[in-house]
Amino acid sequence: MSLTRDAVLNALARVALPDGGDIVSRDLVRALTVEGGSVRFVLEAPDPDAARRMEPVRQAAEGAVRAMDGVSSVSAVLTAHGPAPKAPAPSLKIGGHPTPQAGPQPVAGVNRIIAIASGKGGVGKSTLSSNLAVALARQGRRVGLLDADIYGPSQPRMMGVSKRPASPDGKTIIPLTAHGVTMMSIGLMLKEDEAVVWRGPMLMGALQQMLGQVQWGELDVLIVDLPPGTGDVQLTLCQRTHMTGAIVVSTPQDVALLDARRAIDMFGKLKTPILGLVENMSTYVCPNCGHEAHLFGHGGVAAEAAKLGLPFLGEIPLSLDVRLAGDAGTPIAAGEGPVAASYAQLARRLIAGGMA
Repeated sequence: MSLTRDAVLNALARVALPDGGDIVSRDLVRALTVEGGSVRFVLEAPDPDAARRMEPVRQAAEGAVRAMDGVSSVSAVLTAHGPAPKAPAPSLKIGGHPTPQAGPQPVAGVNRIIAIASGKGGVGKSTLSSNLAVALARQGRRVGLLDADIYGPSQPRMMGVSKRPASPDGKTIIPLTAHGVTMMSIGLMLKEDEAVVWRGPMLMGALQQMLGQVQWGELDVLIVDLPPGTGDVQLTLCQRTHMTGAIVVSTPQDVALLDARRAIDMFGKLKTPILGLVENMSTYVCPNCGHEAHLFGHGGVAAEAAKLGLPFLGEIPLSLDVRLAGDAGTPIAAGEGPVAASYAQLARRLIAGGMA
């Protein structure tokens, strides 16, 4: 009695698969040929990984056919239907409890770290951070900008970037570059109107990630835009990082100075040097008539610096152009004019003092 194709299929139907069924009912047998006593066939797996796991099944199929009467030779080959599935893109998760570390640590590649702080919100701290970073970059410094205001990140808008940072391995973060400044913000990981609803440990974990997992490269100075107040982010930054010092920003008015004093006191308790004070929104010059007005007072920050024995780093005027430039994503320090000159002077003062 001659060997038939149907007889071979019946024998192969008795070869079970580990996940259920058999190789015939699961339609894995391909290119079956029977020529006299010679049998050849292919077992087609769904992908290369599955084919590698099916080697015992291939051997069992060969054995089942070889045991048949009239079979002189058997050849069974494993193949795959398609390419191996692509590995899923690594998932980068920002936030979570901080990992333990032994005391303050340097940030790889970063020479100096300067925090821009204020005791209260609304004094222009973030605007000063972005413009100072750009002004330093225009004077040849290698500058990074870290938006540490986790609840209210504004640097993506002010710097004109919105692309999500890449992460090749789910751990390393590749920062973005704008106006010659390397930057990172939690705002780049969120939708523009998405709120961050985290407790303190999540904030601390996110800050630790943005300091330690971002590939900052070689930087002369990293500017850190802090949130207002004296809370978890400030504590984490000063206790976990080798800080060069802090610049405290305030408007001249007494209410702002009250909170600025609290920020100065916090940095003193955390043993972080105060590099100096800056008076923001110091003077307003009417673009129509040229009249100069001091809407928030004038000279209060310089007087406070003298009283505390701290350096007074300069005055930044109040200008509609600053707001327009920030909203447009091009800091005013990237251009020319009186306000840009004020930021350039502040940058030169920091460089001359060895602070940036």
